[in-house]
Amino acid sequence: MNLGPLRRKARGGTPAANSPGPEDRPANPRLTLIASSVCIFVVQLDFLALNLALPRMASDVGTTTTDLQWVISGYMLALATALIPGGRLGDIFGRRRVLMTGLVVFALCSLGAGLASTPSSIITLRIAQGIGAGVLFPLAIAVITDAYPPERTMRAIGNAYGIGALALALGPVFGGGVTELLSWRVVFLVNVPTCAAAIAMVVVGVRESRDTTVPRSIDVPGLVLVSLGIATVTLTVDRQQAWRPALTAGVAAAGVLLLIGFVFRERVARWPLVALDLFRNKPFVIITLMSTVANIAFVLAMYGVTIYLQQVTGRSPLVSGMIFLAASVAAGVAAPLSGRLGERFDVPRTMVLMTLVGAVGLFLVSLGGHLGYYVPGLVLTGFGYGMGWTLGSSGTQAVVPAERVGQASGVELAIVIGVAGICVTAAATLIEVRASATGLGAAIEQVLRWIAVGSAVAAAVLGGVAARVMPAKHAHRSPA
Repeated sequence: MNLGPLRRKARGGTPAANSPGPEDRPANPRLTLIASSVCIFVVQLDFLALNLALPRMASDVGTTTTDLQWVISGYMLALATALIPGGRLGDIFGRRRVLMTGLVVFALCSLGAGLASTPSSIITLRIAQGIGAGVLFPLAIAVITDAYPPERTMRAIGNAYGIGALALALGPVFGGGVTELLSWRVVFLVNVPTCAAAIAMVVVGVRESRDTTVPRSIDVPGLVLVSLGIATVTLTVDRQQAWRPALTAGVAAAGVLLLIGFVFRERVARWPLVALDLFRNKPFVIITLMSTVANIAFVLAMYGVTIYLQQVTGRSPLVSGMIFLAASVAAGVAAPLSGRLGERFDVPRTMVLMTLVGAVGLFLVSLGGHLGYYVPGLVLTGFGYGMGWTLGSSGTQAVVPAERVGQASGVELAIVIGVAGICVTAAATLIEVRASATGLGAAIEQVLRWIAVGSAVAAAVLGGVAARVMPAKHAHRSPA
C-alpha cells in the first residue's frame, strides 16, 4: 500500500482540520508530543500498577480482593465504553477541549479514589476514572496528527507510544514497590500532579482542532446505543465465569442487539457518531485488523508468561517482573522505531513481518525451560508484536481525512483493546481447562504456542489480502 497518495495535506492548510478561533494559533509540536505521551503513560501505568496494589487495598478497606475486583474490571469496562464516543466528541466539540476534560476527570477521580475509605466509593470513582481515560486516550493520538505535517505524523505517534510503553516496564515495579514501602493510595495520588503537568502542556502547546463539516451536536441515540452495547458485551466477558450460562447468553445477546441497533441508527442519522463509510476504507480496516492480531498476541503473552513465571517456576513477583522487562523494554524500543519504518516502508507488509518476528519469539517462549532462550524469546515477542500494534495507531491515522482522526482513533483503539480483552478471558478459561488434564505449565505452553502459530497465520492471510487490494509501493518521506 502506498500511503503517499492517501495521506492528507498538512493540517494547517486544511479548512476541515481547523475552525476559527484558538486553533488559528500555531501548534507547538514538541509540547503536543510530550503532553500526549504523558496521557498514554499515565493511563497504562495506572492500570498496571494497581493490579499489584489490589490485595493490600482490599485489606485496608475491609473487603476481599475478589469483591474489590471491580476496581480493575469496572475501569476496563468504562474505558472500552468511552473510546468511540470520546474520539468523536473531540472531533465535534474540539479535541483540545475534550482532551483537557478527560484529563481533569481522570485526575479528580484519582484524587478521590486515593482519599476514599469505602469499597463502593473507590469502585465508583474508578469507573468514572475509566471514562476519563477512554476520552483522553484516542484524543492524545488525534492531537499529534493535527500538530505534525503528514510526513512526520507516524514517527511522532511512534515516539508517543514509546514513552507510554515505559509504563509496561515501570508499572508492576512501581505498583508493588509503592504499595509495599508507602501505601496503595500513592498509586492513585501520583496521577494528580502528572495530569496537572499534562494539562499545562496542553494549554500552552496544543492548538484546537475539530471537524468543521458537522455541527456541534451529538447523535445522542447513537451514543447511548454504542455505549450500552459495548458496556454490556464487556460486562458479559468479565462476568461469564461468575454467572449462569443462561444469564451470560441473555446479557451477551442484549449487547449484540444494542450494537446492531447502533449500526442501523448510524445508517439513518443525519450526523452519525461513527460514519459507517469508515469501514469501507480498506486500508483502515486491514491495518486495524493487523494491529488487533498483534495486540491480542502481546496481551496474551503478558498474561501467560506472568502466570508461568510465578505459579509454575515459583519465582517472586519482583523477579518475574525483572524477567518480563525483556519484553516490555523491547516493546518500548519498537514503538518509536515503528514510526520511522512506517514513513519509509509499506505499512501492512511491515506489520506482517513484525508480527511474524513476534510469533517466532513467542514460540521460543512457549518451549519453556532455560532463560538462555526464554529471555531472547521475550525480546522478540515484545519487539515484533509491540511494533505491530503501534503501527496500527499511526497507520490508521494516515489513511483517514483530517477531520475524522478522533473518530478513527477511537474506533481503532476500541477494536484493538476490546477484542484483546475478550481473548484474555477466553485464554484464561482455556488454560484452566487444559491444566486439569496436562498441568498448569504444559497448558500455558500449549496455549502460547497456539497463539504464536495463529498470529503468524492471521498476519500472513491479512498480508495476502493487502497485496490484492492495495498494490505495494514504498513511500519515501523526508526525515523529521
